[in-house]
Amino acid sequence: MSSKKVNWFYLTIVLLHIGVVTGLNLYTYYVGYLNIPIVLNLLMSQGIILIPALLFALFSKEKLNDLLGFHKIKISSVFMIILFTYLMMPMTTVINAISMLFVDNTVMQMSGSVLAMPMPVMLLTMGVLGPLSEEIVCRGIVFNGYKRSGNAFRAILFSALLFGLMHMNFNQAAYAIFLGIVMAVLVEATGSIWSSVVFHMTVNIQNVLLMFVSDSMYSDEYMQEAQTLTGNTESMLAVIGIYSVIAAVTTSIAVCVLVWIAKNEKRDIHLKQIWTERKENRGNMVTVPLLLGIVLSVAYMILDVIL
Repeated sequence: MSSKKVNWFYLTIVLLHIGVVTGLNLYTYYVGYLNIPIVLNLLMSQGIILIPALLFALFSKEKLNDLLGFHKIKISSVFMIILFTYLMMPMTTVINAISMLFVDNTVMQMSGSVLAMPMPVMLLTMGVLGPLSEEIVCRGIVFNGYKRSGNAFRAILFSALLFGLMHMNFNQAAYAIFLGIVMAVLVEATGSIWSSVVFHMTVNIQNVLLMFVSDSMYSDEYMQEAQTLTGNTESMLAVIGIYSVIAAVTTSIAVCVLVWIAKNEKRDIHLKQIWTERKENRGNMVTVPLLLGIVLSVAYMILDVIL
C-alpha cells in the first residue's frame, strides 16, 4: 500500500469517527441518552479503524502478512522488549503529566466504567484486542505504507503522528505520538510487528491491572482525592520534576536494550540506517487527504475540549 492510499485511509477513519459520534449525539438530542457499555464502546472504537484498514488491505491485492509484517522474533527478544517497555514508561508518564497541565486525563475519566466490569473482560478488551487492532493498523498498514513511499525515518514520524491523532483527544495524543515513534523504531529493530504488539500489550495490561489493584487497595475517598490532585498544577509539576530525573536514567538504559534487541535479531546495521538515510527523498508523503484529515482531527479535539 502506498502513502497516498494510507492518507486516504486516514481521512476515511477520521470521517467515520466524526460521523459515528455525530450520529450518537443526534440520537441523544432527539431520542434520549444512549448508555453504551464500556466494552461495546471500546469495540466500536477499534472497529472504526480496523474494518476500513482490512478493507483497504484487501483491495490492495497484497498478501496480508507481507503488508502487516508479522514475522518471527526470538523468545529472548520478547523478554527484552518487555524490559524495554518498562524502561520507557517513566518518559511516557512525564509526557502524560505535561499534557495534564492543559487537558484532563482521558483514561482516568473512564476508570469508573472500566472498574464496573470484570477484570478479565477488560484485560481482554483493553489489554489484548485493543493493542492488537491498533498495531495492525498503525505499525502494520500505516507505517509500512509510508515506508514504501519514503524513507523509514519519515515513515516513523508520520505514522506516529497519525497514531496520536487517531485517539481524537489531546491527552492521549501527546504520549501516543511519543509511543508511536518508539514502537515504529522497535519494529525496525526487530523486523516484525510482533515487537510493537508485545510493547503495546504490556503497557495496556499494566494500566488495567493498576486500575483494579488501586481500586481494591484504597478507599473511594482516597481515590477521589488522588483524582483531585491530578488536576492540581503544583502536583503535576512535582510529578514532572521527579519522573524527568527517573526518565533520564531509564530511557538511556532503554536505548542500550534497543541496540541489544537489534543485534539479537541481526538488524543493528538496519537500525543505524534509519538515521543515516533520513534525508533521502523517495517520494512525497504529504497529500491533500492527509492534510484534511489532520485539520479535521485537530478541530474535533479542540471542540471536544471546549464543549
